[in-house]
Amino acid sequence: MVVIDPRRTRTVEGADRWLAIRPGTDPLLLAAMVTALAQDGSIEPGEHVGKHLTGVTEVVAACAPFTPESVAVATGIPADDTRRLARDLAAAPSGSIYGRIGTTTAGMAGAAFGTATSWLIDVINIVTGNLDRPGGAMFPTPVAGSANTRGRRGSGSGFSTGRGATVVSGYPEVMGEYPAGAMAEEITHAGDERMRALITIAGNPVLSTPNSVQLDAALTQLDFMVSVDIYLNETTRHADVILPPPSQLQRSHYDLALLQFAVRNVANYSEPVLARSDGQPDEWEILARLGLIAAGMGLEVEPAAVDEVGITAMVHASVADSNSPIHGRNVTEIMAALGGQAGPERLLDFMLQTGPFGAAFGRNPGGASLDALRANPHGLDFGPLQPRVPEVLRTPSGAVELAHPVLLAELARLRDALPAAATAAASGQLSLVGRRDLRSNNSWMHNIEVLVKGAPRCTLHVHPVDAGRLGLQTGGLARVTSRVGEVQVTVEITEAVREGVVSMPHGWGHDMSGTRLTVAARRAGVNSNVLTDEAVVDPLSGTAVLNGVPVTVASC
Repeated sequence: MVVIDPRRTRTVEGADRWLAIRPGTDPLLLAAMVTALAQDGSIEPGEHVGKHLTGVTEVVAACAPFTPESVAVATGIPADDTRRLARDLAAAPSGSIYGRIGTTTAGMAGAAFGTATSWLIDVINIVTGNLDRPGGAMFPTPVAGSANTRGRRGSGSGFSTGRGATVVSGYPEVMGEYPAGAMAEEITHAGDERMRALITIAGNPVLSTPNSVQLDAALTQLDFMVSVDIYLNETTRHADVILPPPSQLQRSHYDLALLQFAVRNVANYSEPVLARSDGQPDEWEILARLGLIAAGMGLEVEPAAVDEVGITAMVHASVADSNSPIHGRNVTEIMAALGGQAGPERLLDFMLQTGPFGAAFGRNPGGASLDALRANPHGLDFGPLQPRVPEVLRTPSGAVELAHPVLLAELARLRDALPAAATAAASGQLSLVGRRDLRSNNSWMHNIEVLVKGAPRCTLHVHPVDAGRLGLQTGGLARVTSRVGEVQVTVEITEAVREGVVSMPHGWGHDMSGTRLTVAARRAGVNSNVLTDEAVVDPLSGTAVLNGVPVTVASC
């Protein structure tokens, strides 16, 4: 196992090699690996995927300007290491490259390439023959279904963005969302089209979004704000109304999203541990009520009516779909089988029963259903991942369209950014990255005593060479400055970061007035997103840059 990361993470401890890359330069390394594979004659997608694949030649040609030698200064990875990495992957019986938050939220030389990085990871998995085969990168078959298990198999309308745009900066819509980094300017500078009201749900964007000082100030200009949250935190203190949902122990749970990324086709459902109080609304009822009010329907319509409309529409669509396991069935029959209890359980049961392993309301006895999960509280295992190409595809051509013009254009933009990235590396420009640890993933965890006790975790990790050059000492204070902000933070000198990189954990900064986070306030820490830049976002996805932020550091 090889870990490519500017930090010596816990994963590195179990790895065979650690390549300490400079933050945000991952797409340069990946493009250079494609070139190295091509130069070695190792572009071998394999017949299982190759016959359903287009665009390999175009992608290889577009990556040609990026060689292991040309990107070495910018990435901090010697050319020989890049070539070895490519050759080892090509020679392995199976393998895969995996990247997640660290690669999609990283910046390089004032630019963001999160989508391009994710695409290049797919490119390498494909050209080494590691897509959709055991031991490689495979697709789960979610038990409750997903966009690539429903509808016509093997082709579809593809993926598109830009059904709208933000007013101020014109960021395109992506999957129904706009960049969080644009929220402040949409409140303060969008004129008559400005954002006037806001609903937050168990979130704390004042601590979790770029240039959070700017957003904190912008929230005071809203006409109205509602928060569905159990905490009065740095964000919800701006709300006119806070609606507390039931606790996690009072709600049922099914990992609808996370099981779509599972390494095995499993399903688990948890019943509520504790009952809700009489008259206490469930979270879905709170959200449905807010939706009704926002739609101008007032308080007269009950949340259950919204649920009824939703489930009825789902049943009608499914019985009309020739690819559905209940195609042609009677709507009244299916509705009766689902029962009359409104809420997420009924929706979940329908999704399970019509999913790829579903009971299909009697057609597949022993298949997945909510009753089956309730009878198996430790979950149901539907087996290991299986090859899914081509049925998993939903592209217009019915093929893996590797050389999409939008993505090829990102390589041209990446080529233009390479000189600046190399200059920044050669000049010793410091780069800030975030970090998480086992007991501190997000801001809400800081208000739980058992998770925050012990040595302080909100420190600035600095490599010994950088610390010596800057005159920093462990336990002392450092002033960290970016384009948008400045903080003072306690220093921790460590070889857990590469030279030229400093690291702060995210989600801290619990020293704001107006909150009621007693435990968190005692260990307030420093908000790293005072330093992140809201103006630097990935142009294709709108993802913020939270890693690879150019900073200067000085002793206080």
